[in-house]
Formats: sequence, structure tokens, C-alpha cells
Amino acid sequence: MAEITYRLAGPDGDPDVLAGLYDAAARWMVAHGIDQWKPGGKDAAHFRERIADGEVWLAEAAGRVVGGFELWWEDEPAWGPRPPEAGYVHRLMVDRGHAPAGLGRAMLGHAERRIAESGRPWSRLDCMAGNPRLRTYYERAGYAVVGAQPHKEGAGGSRYAVTLLEKRLG
Repeated sequence: MAEITYRLAGPDGDPDVLAGLYDAAARWMVAHGIDQWKPGGKDAAHFRERIADGEVWLAEAAGRVVGGFELWWEDEPAWGPRPPEAGYVHRLMVDRGHAPAGLGRAMLGHAERRIAESGRPWSRLDCMAGNPRLRTYYERAGYAVVGAQPHKEGAGGSRYAVTLLEKRLG
């Protein structure tokens, strides 16, 4: 695999790059019959807000951005109120045209190391309940299904069901 470096996204330019990654991933999902993301679902303003509120990471290889993800320190919409015991991985995005093979797993590993360094023993994430392919991907990466949230509230008040997965770190 090509060398991958990671950096925190900044407010200038990176939100547009992240919105482009999201749209490309959403178009790929739609083209492959996966009901998860929709093109235009997250714009640069969304990523600018996430950068200001927490951590958004970019993965780079061969001098270009090839992936990114959001790392949250709480996720009440999906997991409810919880003690500070986990990091929550969101919007794992890969540039399918330029990313080295295995980048998704490598980014998950980076997120897990970051979570462990913070002293939290769990990495958590969720995926839409109707996406068995993604659920299987996360299970193969060591995540276990621990529940469901049948009425997660998304942007604009939309509600949808998600599967909750977690991985013990360390």
C-alpha cells in the first residue's frame, strides 16, 4: 500500500474537498444500489461546522487527498447519553479513483488509535439498517453489532433506522 499520511482538516479549502469526497462516495453508492448517502447530502458548510466542533481527518497518498472521516466524542442521536468512553467514527469516505487498496481499513485504524490515545476504550459507529454490505465490512474490521436505533434523527428532521456497532480497543 502507498504511504498514507493523516492530517486534521482546516477551515480553508478542506470543507470543499470533503464535500467532493462525500458526493463521489454518494454517487458510487447510488450507482451500486446502496441506500446510504445521497449526492448533495453534505455540503462544505456541513464539513466546516464539523471541523469547528471537533475532528475531521484527511488521508493523503502520493500528494493528494484520498479519503477522510469525522471523529466525534459523543453521538447522542444514535447512542443516547453515554459516559465519555468512546469515540464515534462518521462519514468514512474513500476516493475510489485514487485511494490505495485497503484505505478504508487504514482510516479505521487511524481513528481507533486516536480514540485509544484519548484514553477511551471503545470505537463506535453506525450504519443504515438497510445496508448489509457496510455492516459486513465493519464486522470484518472487528466491530460487533450491539443494537439498533430505529428512529435516528438526521438533518432536516428525517428519521431512519441504524445498526449500532462497537469495537473494544487495546
